[in-house]
Amino acid sequence: MKITFRYRLLASYILLIAIPLLVLGALFYRTSLKIITEQAQKNVYEIVRKNNEVMDTKLRIVDQNSMSLFLDKDLFRIFSQLDPTNEAELFAADRQVTAVLGKTFSQNQDIFAYQLWTSYFTFGQPLPQGEPTQSDIYRMARQAGGKLVWIPTYEFASMFNQPYLQGGNLEFRYLFSATRLLDFTYLSNTKLAKMDAGVERPVLAISFKSEVLKSLYADSLPGNSRYMVLDPQDRVVASSEPGQVAQIYKEAGLDKLQQENSGARRMKLDGEAVIVCYDRSEVTGWMSVVWIPEAGLVSSLVPVIRTSITVLAVVMGIVALIFAYFIAGKITKPIKRLLSAMRSVGEGDFQTRVDVVSHDEFGVLTQRFNRMNDRIHLLVTENYEIKLKEKEAEIQALNMQMHPHFLYNTLNVMNWTAIENDQQELSRMLVCLSNMLHYTSRKTWDAVPLSEEMSWMSNYFYIMSIRFEDKFTVEYDMDPQLLAYDVPRLLFQPFVENAILHGFDQTGSGGLIGIRGWIDGRTRHYEVADNGRGMSAETVHTILYEKSSSVGIKNTIDRIQMTYGGEYGIAIFSTPGTGTKVVITLPL
Repeated sequence: MKITFRYRLLASYILLIAIPLLVLGALFYRTSLKIITEQAQKNVYEIVRKNNEVMDTKLRIVDQNSMSLFLDKDLFRIFSQLDPTNEAELFAADRQVTAVLGKTFSQNQDIFAYQLWTSYFTFGQPLPQGEPTQSDIYRMARQAGGKLVWIPTYEFASMFNQPYLQGGNLEFRYLFSATRLLDFTYLSNTKLAKMDAGVERPVLAISFKSEVLKSLYADSLPGNSRYMVLDPQDRVVASSEPGQVAQIYKEAGLDKLQQENSGARRMKLDGEAVIVCYDRSEVTGWMSVVWIPEAGLVSSLVPVIRTSITVLAVVMGIVALIFAYFIAGKITKPIKRLLSAMRSVGEGDFQTRVDVVSHDEFGVLTQRFNRMNDRIHLLVTENYEIKLKEKEAEIQALNMQMHPHFLYNTLNVMNWTAIENDQQELSRMLVCLSNMLHYTSRKTWDAVPLSEEMSWMSNYFYIMSIRFEDKFTVEYDMDPQLLAYDVPRLLFQPFVENAILHGFDQTGSGGLIGIRGWIDGRTRHYEVADNGRGMSAETVHTILYEKSSSVGIKNTIDRIQMTYGGEYGIAIFSTPGTGTKVVITLPL
């Protein structure tokens, strides 16, 4: 599908607007979340503190009312004069004690039951408690010695060892209690009277249903929050999860809160990010903990953000479309003129020109197009002329190919004539010369395998040995691995020729030319050495660096460095009277 420049420009405008909108929307969302989270954290923390204050106020009233019983003259008289063995007195005393307790506690709607326990009788409201003096409540009250003790929520049947009540639908299945040992005194005529030491002091037990704390929190907290009241030993006093009441609750995050008294923090519980607010009761020492999922705080904010961003995106998109339409028109109009001109040029009309109507970038582009068109017209004309000259050169080359063909045929006739006249040595020289001509007259001068170069050198050495009547011999020492690599054509010939013509010019016989090759790491080395008369350092410098020196050697050096790089080439080592050694270095 072909997409025009106008639509691409329009898409770019929309993209440039969409990205800032997304970024701003994300920032707006994060900022709103942070503000709402902090505000919710403050609000929930205040709710927890207020609830604790309300509960502490109620429990302090219970504490104060229970302390008033210490000076109650009726209770002092009853327990000072009571005969525990007289059943009639016990029932009569029970009616009086119940009346006194009712007068003290009946106005408190949160209290479920109020009793006085002794080893011989339970005074007050009857409950199926069996022997309450065998319970932990009674034991803790006596250990406290008159101090009010708060007992966290417990299961009634377990506390009072009543297994037949297990599983029953009891109204008082879960209770929490306040208890204290009552040592009655009586103030009479400014004289404080105390009970006899032999009289058993009763234990006051005030019981509350766990729903008292549940109603306090359930009515004041947001619907998606959870709460829990823990005693210092992590026993659940009250919870939004009924199954956790009276159980030990262990959570790594909440354990840290037990070391503090009050505060709020953000943390993870059960893998969920929540805001936790907590406060410790000054009366009971119990910790009230409330946590709210952070995700729930912004559930109502997300639709508002989505709607506002969508409306803003639509408005900005319409504005972008309008701007893009006009701007794209100003951009695409000169482009269309250029495209029309290019189409004409593509069809061969190099006289096409585009009028320059502005001095901005499009005006410069139009000027450059006209200039380019003129240049193309000139190049086309020149190229046409070059093609004509190439055709002429090709015809001349075809004509010139007749000369080597004639030469090869002539050498072939001479070879057969030498064979007919039993001139075997001359025949071999003619064959070697023919092979050398074939090797050097190829159209391309690309690199050749080392084996072809060595074969050419063998033909060359044979002809030169006949020419100089066995003045020299040749030895080879070539690493077989080098046969797998290519070398520049006629790599060794200039150095071998230099050794024969100049190194052995004063030698009658005994000349030796050694050609070696080896691999060193990632480098190939070839060596051409002779035992001729050698050269001075000045002569070596002239050969390597002077332009008027050996053309063949300079040509070989240039070809090596142009092919492999300036770090490769040749090195000449020579001493007058001892010979010359040429080392050629190529990459592997």
